[in-house]
Amino acid sequence: MITRIWHGWTTLENATTYEKLLKQEIFPSIEKKNIEGYQSIQLLMRPHEDEVEFITVMSFDSWEAIKQFVGEDFSISYVPAKARGVLSRWDERAQHYETLEFINYQKDEIQR
Repeated sequence: MITRIWHGWTTLENATTYEKLLKQEIFPSIEKKNIEGYQSIQLLMRPHEDEVEFITVMSFDSWEAIKQFVGEDFSISYVPAKARGVLSRWDERAQHYETLEFINYQKDEIQR
């Protein structure tokens, strides 16, 4: 499995707008791509004094699955136009890691 990690930052005022955009539009549009080998996405958030940091952590079965998501230059950031409108800055390139072990303790409900 390959883990793809990306960072984006908003102003304090845009944080809620960006979170909603991710959850209501961007994440569902990624799901609709039906990428074979796409496993999951996690959204992390950390407020700072004058901005809010967001991290997405995506899991894929293979490098080919990531290329299906963003193209041959698989490290390029995926930042739709609407997101660019509320982000103050972002990583131009995502980082990728081979996941050596992943333990998932199944729960009966989604953790939020």
